[in-house]
Amino acid sequence: MLIKTYGSAFYGINATTITIEVSVSQGINFHLVGLPDSAVKESQQRISTALIANGYKMPGKKVVINMAPADIRKEGSAYDLPLAIGILAASEQIESKDLERYVIMGELSLDGALRPIKGALPIAIQARAEGFKGFIVPKENAREAAVVDSLEVYGVETLKEVTDFINGVNTVAPTIINTREDFFSNTRKYDVDFCDVKGQENVKRALEIAASGGHNVIMIGAPGSGKSMLAKRLPSILPPLNLREALETTKIHSVAGRIDRNTGLLTIRPFRSPHHTISDVALVGGGTYPQPGEISLAHNGVLFLDELPEFKRTVLEVMRQPLEDRKIVISRAKLSIEYPANFMLIAAMNPCPCGFYNHPEKQCLCAPGAVQKYLSRISGPLLDRIDIHIEVVPVPFEKLSDMSKGETSEQVRERVIKARKIQEERFAGVKTVHCNAMMTAQLQKKFCALDAESEKVLKEAMQRLGLSARAYDRILKVSRTIADLETKPNIEWQHVAEAIQYRSLDRDGWAG
Repeated sequence: MLIKTYGSAFYGINATTITIEVSVSQGINFHLVGLPDSAVKESQQRISTALIANGYKMPGKKVVINMAPADIRKEGSAYDLPLAIGILAASEQIESKDLERYVIMGELSLDGALRPIKGALPIAIQARAEGFKGFIVPKENAREAAVVDSLEVYGVETLKEVTDFINGVNTVAPTIINTREDFFSNTRKYDVDFCDVKGQENVKRALEIAASGGHNVIMIGAPGSGKSMLAKRLPSILPPLNLREALETTKIHSVAGRIDRNTGLLTIRPFRSPHHTISDVALVGGGTYPQPGEISLAHNGVLFLDELPEFKRTVLEVMRQPLEDRKIVISRAKLSIEYPANFMLIAAMNPCPCGFYNHPEKQCLCAPGAVQKYLSRISGPLLDRIDIHIEVVPVPFEKLSDMSKGETSEQVRERVIKARKIQEERFAGVKTVHCNAMMTAQLQKKFCALDAESEKVLKEAMQRLGLSARAYDRILKVSRTIADLETKPNIEWQHVAEAIQYRSLDRDGWAG
């Protein structure tokens, strides 16, 4: 008897429906074809043991299973459940009339319990797009998949529960969540707040500008000056995720298996802070079976690189293309996968190996030329892609002991949201541009025009500091954001002057 069940595979952050054809006929042996990997091939032992544990039996006949399309590699243990259900239906141990209406995924334990899977959200999206009635999935993944409306999602815990449901012996209530209510009630819940930071008003101002325009930032300062503390609070002043961004971000985390179980949509912007020993592949994604890296997990959020010069040179250089294109393409001989990577880069570094160059109180102990050598670990092209350079000076005791509270993240966020709304209206007709940092050369000419006074200020700075053409573009974009924060229709000279101040590492003599 020939039976078809349906599962799914995902490539990048999108899923492809897999048809599992199971034939049970006269003869012996078990054949699994259709380009399965080792984990799928090993499913025979898990399935046979789980069937016996739940009162069923493995057919003593010839079992042939084809996973179509046969030219797509099938990876992982999530196919255990659809394979087991197909074998039971083909051997007439359970009903088979409604199987074509469901996508089924889940990993089997030897006792028949179901373990959670990766990628439940993109699979559910694809199942709805192809007109399936429901999605049978392990209970831990049910809330994640139930984000997709117009699709019945059944969260189950055991193989027996699935077979009873298919036989009509018992019913499983579909998981239903109010996506919008659940999402919007949690979009502003952060554990940290800007009011916790004492002093550092100039750095807070720089981060507010960065958040308003989506600009990349590097902070240079002595150990203990508050760089990490400030960076961790940046997501709290960014505009809340909208549903489109939340869906896209959740899909990436779902595919990577990084989403919390029993969770629906991600409601706050991701903050990723990899250690400086990270490899190239772990940062940008890839591997034998490509997976999203840290830059994609930071999509629509913040990627924080602490102690930037300590990262391997090759790791930093592979970020240059994603910073420009806001996506990463992983190419292999047989396939090419694209992951989104629209993140804000926030980097922090000491000014020198000992950490006390330009410190107001402590003396730098580094040898002559050590500061420049330390800074040269970061390439010029990478620094050019960072819009804002800001020095972080240690906070004096008087400010640390001050009990008065500064501005909260909520207050700063309101100004950021207003500036972003101006930019959304400005770029309403351009699909790929949502903030000033993403402006193309054509848009920059249109929206960053300077008057004579502003042009004079910028020309003098360019000549004195020896700035590159890319640095010139960054200054114009930051100037446009400062003007938006002040709701000014045109860039004025004071906006340009402030933007020039945020190019600390370009100043002559800064590194000695």
